[in-house]
Amino acid sequence: MKKKIMLLGSGELGKEFVIAVKRLGHHVIAVDSYNDAPAQQVADGREVIDMLDGSVLDALVAKHQPDLIVPEIEAIRTERFYDYEKEGIQVVPSARAANFTMNRKAIRDLAAKELGLRTANYRYAASLAELFAAVGEVGIPCVVKPLMSSSGKGQSTVKTEADIEKAWSYSQSGKRGDIAEVIVEAFVQFHTEITLLTVTQTSGKTLFCPPIGHRQERGDYQESWQPCMISDANLKEAQEIAEKVTRSLTGAGIWGVEFFLADEGIYFSELSPRPHDTGMVTLAGTQNLSEFELHARAVLGLPIPEITLLKAGASAVVLADRAGSNPYYTGVEDALREPGSDIRIFGKPATRPYRRMAVTLACDQLGSDVDSLKAKAIANAAKVKVLSE
Repeated sequence: MKKKIMLLGSGELGKEFVIAVKRLGHHVIAVDSYNDAPAQQVADGREVIDMLDGSVLDALVAKHQPDLIVPEIEAIRTERFYDYEKEGIQVVPSARAANFTMNRKAIRDLAAKELGLRTANYRYAASLAELFAAVGEVGIPCVVKPLMSSSGKGQSTVKTEADIEKAWSYSQSGKRGDIAEVIVEAFVQFHTEITLLTVTQTSGKTLFCPPIGHRQERGDYQESWQPCMISDANLKEAQEIAEKVTRSLTGAGIWGVEFFLADEGIYFSELSPRPHDTGMVTLAGTQNLSEFELHARAVLGLPIPEITLLKAGASAVVLADRAGSNPYYTGVEDALREPGSDIRIFGKPATRPYRRMAVTLACDQLGSDVDSLKAKAIANAAKVKVLSE
């Protein structure tokens, strides 16, 4: 049966998800706060609204009567999702999951206090004065993040006391929604940072993709690679934690569960109830199903017999360096010259400094040197220039 899917947030991750569900024969309305967002370019219909306005969101849901609501961003009145579920609409992964994970406070307290997982030492602060106090308790260096934000927006590292006021100002300019509160995390001395893509199903066991390593700057990923080699013991612990958290949050779909790997063991970091930006490496064909195809199957209740690693791969981001409109790209031909190279240009209609505009991909047979693939993806990304009017 053809289903009507309402996608709330229409960025590059949503675009790949729309392509995946369209290939399975379904109808998508892509919603965002601006027109011509990437996913809107491939969807059946589009809407432009402020998703933080609950009454406007209610009216849109009443207008379209979707079978599924699939959130892609944090800036949504997610408390409305509980009512939509009561009306018989499937919220992905679930109203509970969306509400907990769209707010760092809810998911961190669930992980640390309710489930007893190892996390970085943390405090909350709702004002500059409280931030000074929180930093004093967790110590320097530490990381300051808005409770609601994405792609590293508003996130900064406090290295000296002089950074605290700047961190507060940056958190307020980068937050999503109207929550001023921030989380202050002690800096974990980790040697590896991974994303464990976890797939929960309406019927069927929880599945895990091979771990993805990644590197961040300014709180946003710069490169990712798969597989990331970690010990069997660390992998088993990460899978157990991911299954415990996703079972508590309930629902079907793909989850990006982030971990720090330190000498003393695994630290739970964050969780996204949707495809993860670091998982764009799966577009290089590293798996039999990309993270977007897995998400599509899971939310539609379709079978996923297995997840198989087929290749080694890496991704690297292409960033804009200035504000502009109607972007165009040079160097794409050079970036595609070497075997195993690919690129995805997202189609964002405007640029700003550090905005992610595309991703380069590199792959080779299983057992290939992942560091070499990473270097290839980075080199190819450097060849692509984002120009704009």
